[in-house]
Amino acid sequence: MSAHPWWAAGTIYQVYPRSFQDANGDGIGDLAGIARRLDHFVALGVDAIWISPIFPSPMVDFGYDVADYTGIAPMFGTLDDFDRLLAAAHARGMKLLLDFVPNHSSDQHPWFRASRASRDDPRRDWYIWRDPAPGDGPPETRPPNNWISDFGGSAWQWDAATGQFYYHAMLREQPDLNWRNPGLRRAMLDAMRFWFDRGVDGFRVDILWHMVKAESFPDNPLNPDWQPGMADMHKVLQLHSTDQPEVFAIAAEMRALADSYGDKVLIGEIYLPVERLMAYYGKDGDGVHLPFNFQLIEAPWDARGLHRLIADYEAALPRGGWPNWVLGNHDRPRIASRVGYAQARVAAMLLLTLRGTPTIYQGDELGLADGVIPPDRVQDPRELREPGLGFGRDPVRTPMPWDASPFAGFSTVEPWLPLTPDWPTRNVAAEADDPASMLALYRALLDLRRRHPALSIGAMTLIAAEGDVLAYERVHDGGRIVVALNLGAAEQSLALPKPYRALLSTRHPGAGRDPAPEGVGLDPGLRRDDDATLILAPDEGVILLMQD
Repeated sequence: MSAHPWWAAGTIYQVYPRSFQDANGDGIGDLAGIARRLDHFVALGVDAIWISPIFPSPMVDFGYDVADYTGIAPMFGTLDDFDRLLAAAHARGMKLLLDFVPNHSSDQHPWFRASRASRDDPRRDWYIWRDPAPGDGPPETRPPNNWISDFGGSAWQWDAATGQFYYHAMLREQPDLNWRNPGLRRAMLDAMRFWFDRGVDGFRVDILWHMVKAESFPDNPLNPDWQPGMADMHKVLQLHSTDQPEVFAIAAEMRALADSYGDKVLIGEIYLPVERLMAYYGKDGDGVHLPFNFQLIEAPWDARGLHRLIADYEAALPRGGWPNWVLGNHDRPRIASRVGYAQARVAAMLLLTLRGTPTIYQGDELGLADGVIPPDRVQDPRELREPGLGFGRDPVRTPMPWDASPFAGFSTVEPWLPLTPDWPTRNVAAEADDPASMLALYRALLDLRRRHPALSIGAMTLIAAEGDVLAYERVHDGGRIVVALNLGAAEQSLALPKPYRALLSTRHPGAGRDPAPEGVGLDPGLRRDDDATLILAPDEGVILLMQD
């Protein structure tokens, strides 16, 4: 395993800091709270934690509207708190990644305040300003083109004081930065350098594919498939407002900076089809180390479809490109809500045994489903702007339930968002003592990844299967492991002529021990119909050590 960097062999865990642990009793999670819970990561077995934005911010988009790229928001703590957290994580052998937001800042950032003050200000060109489109009517009614914000409505905001529009791909309080300006480019790379100097182990780079826009700002094509009920942003195809060729030079600069600090990692948030995603690995591997692969979040839960998806993704990877997989994040519905609790267990086995770096979203290791947010508790600006369409992200950002004490051990006061309804029984303390829990399954899976290099860095071959069965083999240094997953609610079979020993079944707690006690995980869930056929129970996933 020494030939592979830590981020290839390891597992990453996303922390949404507002909802992880409140240490100061204000109902909002903070850095001291994360530090208090570091042993949860150790017991779980992850290698790195990635923390969503903690920089100073008006919190219009909960930290993704950055007002200072080199500070800490007071609600989360101080730079000293951050340094203590980083040191404590490193002392436990874990890496720590930050969320870098390079596409846009807050409109309260000093840079934008200067840019907005005058057309002659030196920082005017650090943001994207354009004159109104030609035509009749007041200038404020004539945006430069038809580009639409991801939060709905025009992506152009009129500024009466200077007589121009500024561009915002997200909220109007999040003006886009102009990466064509050399001064802005240097300032942002300096911000990354500030955190590397402090000891962080890498960054997740927010909406990397948005960072550069077509220089002539033409209209985007209309989307012929758009229908009422779809998000406003999908009225047009983002042909000219995203994924421009100039972005790859920026990614290469970021990569060179990261590589100058040693074994660091850059992870790019990129929602693009696979054939376009691959370009973000860079020419000759000089792009981001891991362009996020979100296919499992979006794909139908179908064994044959997933088999093709995995095969196509592996085939598309450039030479030297390392794969990665994601089941959930702070923006998308939780896996337990999408496929049900039983299949969420199977999904966990899939995530943690596919070839590539897995990222776990906080709470998925407990089997949390989407929360229930009453209308008067809605916080997410996307839901507030497009209510009733189901795009709100609050349900996946509910506080982490730690135990059955008041407010689930997350805080001593009412949290900023409601807890999930089943928090008294679905919490870390309860599941830690239950060998049949989702938490026990995640711990067993991560333990197997550490003890069997085939599961972390081994080669992978998909196995031909039928019906609801998805199967593949992982091989490394003579070790051979087969993973077989039943994605359906009926019994399935799989031909496996070689002898094997069961390492783990999603239906049999305790089978993760190696060697497993005689009979554990073998009956009835792991059994042969004959000498060459494995029978999978409904909603069962198994990991088998093949024996010659």
